[in-house]
Amino acid sequence: MKITPHIHRKLWLNAILKTFALLSLLIAAAWLSTRYHTQTDLTANQNNTLSPVSIKVLQKLSAPIQIHVLISDPSLRQQIADLLAQYQRVKPSITIDYSDPKAHPELSKKYHLSSVGAVVVEYKGKHEKITYLDENSLTNTLLQLASSRDIWLSFLTGHGERSLEGQANFDLGLFGAELQKRGIHPQSLNLAKTGAIPDNSSLLVLTEPGVALLPAEMQQITNYLEHGGNLLLLTDPERSFLHPLLHHLGLKKLSGQLLGSQSSLYGVDNPGFILISQYPSHPVTTAFKDMTIFPGVAVLQNTESSEFNLHTLLQSDTQAWLESDPATADSQFDADSPDQMGPLDFAYSLTRTLKTGQQQRIIVIGDADFLANAYLNNVGNLELGLRIIQWLTHNDQFIDIPARDSVGKSLHFNDLTLGLLSTFFLILLPLIFLVSGFYIWRKRKQN
Repeated sequence: MKITPHIHRKLWLNAILKTFALLSLLIAAAWLSTRYHTQTDLTANQNNTLSPVSIKVLQKLSAPIQIHVLISDPSLRQQIADLLAQYQRVKPSITIDYSDPKAHPELSKKYHLSSVGAVVVEYKGKHEKITYLDENSLTNTLLQLASSRDIWLSFLTGHGERSLEGQANFDLGLFGAELQKRGIHPQSLNLAKTGAIPDNSSLLVLTEPGVALLPAEMQQITNYLEHGGNLLLLTDPERSFLHPLLHHLGLKKLSGQLLGSQSSLYGVDNPGFILISQYPSHPVTTAFKDMTIFPGVAVLQNTESSEFNLHTLLQSDTQAWLESDPATADSQFDADSPDQMGPLDFAYSLTRTLKTGQQQRIIVIGDADFLANAYLNNVGNLELGLRIIQWLTHNDQFIDIPARDSVGKSLHFNDLTLGLLSTFFLILLPLIFLVSGFYIWRKRKQN
C-alpha cells in the first residue's frame, strides 16, 4: 500500500492520540497513587506486614503515640525505620523522630541510654525504653503502656503447687514469662509467711496443692473472696484439698476423670487428653477458634446453691465420658457403671455485682496442667490462658488480642536443593543467555 500524505497525517495523528492517552493514564495513575495507598506482601511468611496481633493493638490505642529513635548507627536506623513504617501504614498518626544521642547528651541522661542507644516509646504520659527492637518487643511495649494500671497476680505457693518460676514440665514458668511480656506482673504468695493477700493483687491464682491448706490460710482466701477479690482456681481429678473452696463457690468436683475418644484423631493415644474446638458463648471465648488441649480433666457440677452467677466456660463433646474407675489406655464407657456420657462441664465462670458496682470475676477449671510448660505452646492453650487473665483482671479491651505465633523467617534448603539452585543460576542460566545471544547474532548477520 502506498502511503499518501493523507494516510501519513492520519497515522501521525493516531500516534499522537495514543501517546496522549497513554500519558494521561500515567498522570492519572500517579495522581491516584498520592491519594490512595495499597500494598501487597508477596513474601511467604508476610515478612513486610504486621501480624494481626500488632494491628489489633494499634486499633485499640486512641491516644497519640510518639517514638524516639535515639540511635547513632545509620544502618541500624534504616532497619528500625523499615519496621516503624509498617506501624505507620496501619496508624498514620504515629510520630517518629530520629536523634543522635552522641550529639545530644541530654537525651542520654534523660532516658539513661547506653552507648548503643535505644528506642523510646511514649503513650499517655508514660514511656518505655527498648534496647532490642522487633515487632514482638514493640507491640508488647505498646500493650504495657496502654494499661492504665499495674496488674499484679498472686500465685499461691507453699503447699506443693506448680512453681511460677520453675522450668519443669508441670511448672508455670513459661506462662509467667508470657504475662511479664504483656506488662502483667506475676508474683508468688506464701500465706504462711505474709499472713495476708497483698492489697495490690488484681487476681489470686490457686493451682491444685499437694497438701491441704491450713485453716487460717483458707480463711484468708474466703475473706478475700467475700471482699470481692477475683480468683482463678485450677484443680485436678482425684484430689480433694480444694473441695471446701469449691463448695463455697457453689461447685463440686465429680469423682473420676474425663476421658475422650476424639484425641486419637489428632495422633494423641492417651484418652485422658481432652481436645476442645467449640466453646460456649462467653467474653473469654468470643471469636476464639483455636483448638485447646487439656491433659487430666476433672468434671465440675453446679450445686445450685451459689451466690454467684454461673456460666459454663468449657464443655466436652458428646463422645467424652466421666470414667468412674481408674483411667487406663483401654478404658471404655460402661453404661452399667456410674460412668456419665458427655457433654460434660469442666470449667465455669462466676460473677456477681459488688456494692461498689464493680463486677467480681472468678473462673474455675478442672485441669491445672493446660498452662504448664509442657502444654502451654500446644495449639491454643497460651491464647486461652491470656484471654482468661485479661478477663479476670477487667482488661476486657485486650481479650481478643491473640498470642503471637512467630513464623520462622529463615529459608532453609537441603544439600540437594542447594546444589540444583547453584547449578541453575551459576551454570545453566548464563549458558542459556550465551546461546541465545549467539543465535540472535547469527540470525542478524545472515539477514
